[in-house]
Amino acid sequence: MKQNFNPGAPHKARKRFGQNFLIDHTIINQIARSVAPRAGDIVVEIGPGQGALTEPLAESAETLHVIELDRDLVPWLKVRFEKYPGFALHQADALKFDFAQLAEDDRPLRIVGNLPYNISTPLIFHLISYAQQVQDMHFMLQKEVVKRLAAQPGSKAYGRLTVMAQYYCDINWLFDVPPGSFDPAPKVDSAIVRLAPYKQLPHPARNVAVLEKLVTAAFGQRRKTLRNALKTLCDPEQLQTMPVDLSKRAEALSIAEFVELSDAIEPYIQKES
Repeated sequence: MKQNFNPGAPHKARKRFGQNFLIDHTIINQIARSVAPRAGDIVVEIGPGQGALTEPLAESAETLHVIELDRDLVPWLKVRFEKYPGFALHQADALKFDFAQLAEDDRPLRIVGNLPYNISTPLIFHLISYAQQVQDMHFMLQKEVVKRLAAQPGSKAYGRLTVMAQYYCDINWLFDVPPGSFDPAPKVDSAIVRLAPYKQLPHPARNVAVLEKLVTAAFGQRRKTLRNALKTLCDPEQLQTMPVDLSKRAEALSIAEFVELSDAIEPYIQKES
């Protein structure tokens, strides 16, 4: 039986999708000004929800791709935004989506999204894998995630996400967003962050896969010294030759030091694999 579709019907936020719809127009305009899409930009919005931010993006961007997982929102979004010739909707899971297919004529993507907490970290890692095709990313995230992204060495928030995100991207914490800006209101504060992939990495590692292994091992046992945390990667004798002070904990190392340590460990990792 064909169901009647009412484009004006309200959509109830779903917990399983982590939906909290942005309703504060001051914040919406502030985000749009931060993104500042230009006529030739390819903008990609992840999780448009009820289209609060989609409207100003569609008015400014020549091409706007939106990726929405909730099937019930898809027909509503199509009806509302089909008037924009550059609008394209993809009903898909952003965690599995191939973002490279959206790039055109060597124009990089500009990605925007209000990311649910339960997928924010894996989705950021997924998007970082497309860094060469991305100009910048503006995300609404829980404030604690933004703290981790923007953290400096020595802080409790500094961890695996920090190191790998800052390895690829220049990160700027733009502004905070209170719970009352959403419907339903979350129990935590949110924030807007900009990640801009480097055109040239400031500290390129010889082998990024080794760097990832190192960072994962180091923060997997972050209360231990690096000498103890890295025993799964190298023999104690091999660790004696490292150029970094292994009596430190992982949170004390800068990005440059992690890369230096990664390059030193690489020959031993390669021999084992």
